[in-house]
Amino acid sequence: MTEKRVKRLSFFERYLSVWVLLCIAVGIMLGKTAPGAAAALNGFSMYQVSIPIAVCLFFMMYPIMVKIDFAQVMRSARTPKPVLLTLFINWAIKPFTMFAIAYFFLGYLFRDFLPGTEVLANGEEVELWRSYIAGAILLGIAPCTAMVLMWGYLAKGNDGLTLVMVAINSLMMLLLYGPLGGLLLNVNAMPVPWQTMLFSVAIYVAFPLLAGYLTRKWIIKSKGLDWFTAKFLHWLTPISITALLFTLVLLFSFKGEVIINNPLTIFWIAIPLLVQTLVIFALGYFFLARALKLPYRDAAPAALIGASNHFEVAIATAVILFGLSSGAALATVVGVLIEVPLMLMLVAVCKRTSHLFARPQ
Repeated sequence: MTEKRVKRLSFFERYLSVWVLLCIAVGIMLGKTAPGAAAALNGFSMYQVSIPIAVCLFFMMYPIMVKIDFAQVMRSARTPKPVLLTLFINWAIKPFTMFAIAYFFLGYLFRDFLPGTEVLANGEEVELWRSYIAGAILLGIAPCTAMVLMWGYLAKGNDGLTLVMVAINSLMMLLLYGPLGGLLLNVNAMPVPWQTMLFSVAIYVAFPLLAGYLTRKWIIKSKGLDWFTAKFLHWLTPISITALLFTLVLLFSFKGEVIINNPLTIFWIAIPLLVQTLVIFALGYFFLARALKLPYRDAAPAALIGASNHFEVAIATAVILFGLSSGAALATVVGVLIEVPLMLMLVAVCKRTSHLFARPQ
């Protein structure tokens, strides 16, 4: 069993949504007022993975990894229903609903509000609304493999199961991201950023996982489980959320000018992304998880991993395929803009509705 969680939230945790919105605002302001500094920071990258963001994400993931009891991970691997649920949602449902919802809103309902054309990196001229749909598709086929660990933790889900699902979805993304993208984008061959995927999975998941496992093993062996739980974890707990907030400041400082210069376009793009997230979450959490009679601690992370996106890979792919200034790249940035506040809202929904689910056996 993992250690007992603190029942009462601190003042910092209780108003996390407020701090998140403030950090987004600060990041956008920094990007607008000091674009040179933001560009310089963003220039420190490897395989299109930002090193400053990777450092922040490491400190966001590491405290969560330290708290995982790896005996629980092994037990979670033997419970297939939640893993199969998240695989079904992420690969059989989500890419196609994203395409349908984005096409309905951007290609039909809002089409007259999105006029114009653009020339892609390959020289092809396309209508802007089609480019925005392409960006939405790239978000829909990239399930989250990093920040979902934070969402599952905040929702008081099964951390071991969340880790198992993240590992499996990372492998599935390596196999299916290219074929699904090629199918939905209707291109002959979709160049997939394999190096970006592998490096991001290593930095965001594998490295903090290894560091967390070794730290936990060494401290419990040398200091004992009681000291680890009462002292070390008490000191470590605020680090994840603090790193999340710094990550947001960096992310939005990199994209601040783009967001400020395209407010109405961002509004139109945000609506189908918002609808898609809510539809997928409701399907996974309120319908399929309950139909499978999953306990709350398994249902919450299974639904949250389906609702969230790996926006780092989506942005990198959009830039490779369509260019840095393309509508597709802008659409993936909108995914970043709405995801964190929306996922925090869904975490709150999970915690308020935990009584709807079966009790663990």
